[in-house]
Amino acid sequence: MPRTERVKGQARTMAKTIDYYFFTISPFAYLGSAELERVAQDTGARINVRPIQVKTVFQETGGVPPAQRPQPRQDYRFVELDRWSQARGLPLTKQPAHFPVPDLLSCAAIYAAEEQGGDPLRLAHAILKACWAEERDVFDRETLHAIAGETGHDADALIQTAEGRPMAQKVEQMTGEAIDRGVFGSPWYIVDGEPFWGQDRLDMVARKLD
Repeated sequence: MPRTERVKGQARTMAKTIDYYFFTISPFAYLGSAELERVAQDTGARINVRPIQVKTVFQETGGVPPAQRPQPRQDYRFVELDRWSQARGLPLTKQPAHFPVPDLLSCAAIYAAEEQGGDPLRLAHAILKACWAEERDVFDRETLHAIAGETGHDADALIQTAEGRPMAQKVEQMTGEAIDRGVFGSPWYIVDGEPFWGQDRLDMVARKLD
């Protein structure tokens, strides 16, 4: 149930929120995207959609890109991708044609959707799906333009906004904020100051919200 606090003798409902930090080229963010939305709907929580840049996060927190990890870690990552794609009932290509790719524009597009009153979570899910289930290049401007239109946004206006300096600054700002809050992986959820790393922690996120 939502928390309440007493303000001048009256009870005021405290909105429940999930701060959702993720990389737009993260397979585990893709696998958890629909489940996160379900958790939010079931608990009445609002999701703050915060895409962040993987390269900056890894550089600042000691992360290593998948291809540079020791072979046993790479092998186990594929095991987990198989396991969770089956558990979630979602199609997934473990080695998509367009991965890794730069992520600034895809992050900026999601913030542009939010600024224009669109649905940033829907766009985020579509971008993740495009990379991991459809083998589309989410670095490509025309691909992102098409995805924006497919998700009900004004694609021309959204991409134009995403390519502007203010949205790039927004991505940089939110990436820095994430690092300051201890984020080092994707997906990452924060509820009432408590961090949860990984889509396999969404059941714990749900319990925290309840």
